[in-house]
Amino acid sequence: MDNRRTFIKKSGLFLAATTLPLPNFLLEKKKLGVALVGLGYYSTQLLAPALQETEFCELRGIVTGSPEKIPEWQKKYGFKDANVYNYENMHQIADNEDIDVVYIVLPNALHAEYAIKAANAGKHVWCEKPMATTAKECREIISACEKNKVKLSIGYRMQHEKNTQTIMKWAETKPCGKIRELEAAAGFNGSDLGWRLDKELGGGAMYDMGVYSLNAARYSTGMEPIAVTATHSTRRPELFEEVDETTNFTLEFPDGIIANCSTSFGQNLNNLEINCENGWYYLRPFQSYSGVKGKASDGTVLEPFGKNQQAVQMDDDALAIIKDKPVLVPGEEGLRDIVILEKIYESAANAGKRLTL
Repeated sequence: MDNRRTFIKKSGLFLAATTLPLPNFLLEKKKLGVALVGLGYYSTQLLAPALQETEFCELRGIVTGSPEKIPEWQKKYGFKDANVYNYENMHQIADNEDIDVVYIVLPNALHAEYAIKAANAGKHVWCEKPMATTAKECREIISACEKNKVKLSIGYRMQHEKNTQTIMKWAETKPCGKIRELEAAAGFNGSDLGWRLDKELGGGAMYDMGVYSLNAARYSTGMEPIAVTATHSTRRPELFEEVDETTNFTLEFPDGIIANCSTSFGQNLNNLEINCENGWYYLRPFQSYSGVKGKASDGTVLEPFGKNQQAVQMDDDALAIIKDKPVLVPGEEGLRDIVILEKIYESAANAGKRLTL
């Protein structure tokens, strides 16, 4: 595969020359330099524009295997030649004090390899979801970041979103009483799916969109599931020869809570609905890039939050680095989803067999 990627870290964050810690207001004015690794749709259309809206980080570099993209990116964002890398020389980013964070935006199967290289280089690691394609890879990423004393954050932007955080809080405060069941569905009807049709690159609906449903079931209950059953289906077998087009899965939680979840590349799905003993609440849509909104049975309305989701996410993660605080979505959170995701695939491969977790 010619899309090879490599990086290296050194956390050149503080200005030095004093033994006294800088006050918070000065720390917050120090922007972190971010390098995007991979210049596909998400980097080009969402992350790069969002970085223009952040307060505590900024786009300072790129890593790409497509040299024809470089002039346009430099013209648009103004970073210098020294901050442009390809996948053969990316290890040299270790010596670049402009770059504090490497954001990995690659096909899923490449996340682990390059997250580990980033950590070994000494750069803080932001990794898009899903964290990796196996639980083993997730643990290796966590270990590399711990060994190199760099922070690791997984790109679950919804956990940074205001209305989603309200749903997470309600899992604890139980405004409608105990949760009985929930439904989480995420998907879109697509055909131009590129690498997402390639099993070797980590394609499939469950990896791409299913983690939204899976993660939502977990954060909506505040619990970890104890069992899973799952099935795959397709209406376009000629297109989905290697990966799942649609996956339906049921998660069993403690206290008898059932989560009916689905994900698809063949249906438009975007809802999170929680039914409780004394009422209900929902988000529709629950994982769109904007306009997340909802309602509760007591009349509470969750209005859309106006800020750019990716900008909020990256500012939250930058402040965690600047202030040396825990990140909102650490590697362990990504690992938990992949442990369950592996069981979902195992269940589907065994005619929907119930598997305990």
